Amino acid sequence: MDARTPQRLPLHRLPVFPVLIAQLVLLLIAASLLWLSRGSVAGYSGLCGGLIVWLPNLYFAHKAFRFSGARAAQAIVRSFYAGEAGKLILTAVLFALTFAGVKPLEPLAVFGVFLLTQTVGWFSPLLMRKRLTN
Repeated sequence: MDARTPQRLPLHRLPVFPVLIAQLVLLLIAASLLWLSRGSVAGYSGLCGGLIVWLPNLYFAHKAFRFSGARAAQAIVRSFYAGEAGKLILTAVLFALTFAGVKPLEPLAVFGVFLLTQTVGWFSPLLMRKRLTN
């Protein structure tokens, strides 16, 4: 098989899938709790903050895990760099769109859920360890 031809795995089979699910669940719970405790503006502001993390991570997972196998080593490295660059650009664009286009907005809720959702990535080795040992 040619190294440039991606062997695409379904999203649920990617090693990063548990991290994406944990981030999604956490951002939905946090946004729901904000909605119930602080009102609808805080709720959708928190949802925006969580999605600013989650959508770029979903893009990165799609981009970075396209290739597999030793023959595709260079393609894997290139796809990781491209995925990370796209993730950073997408994060900046989503922040700009959120602060320019969503009115009214609670910035504290946006940044709070953003940081909370981001922390899941710090614990990703724990989430992926079980998956990799099976």
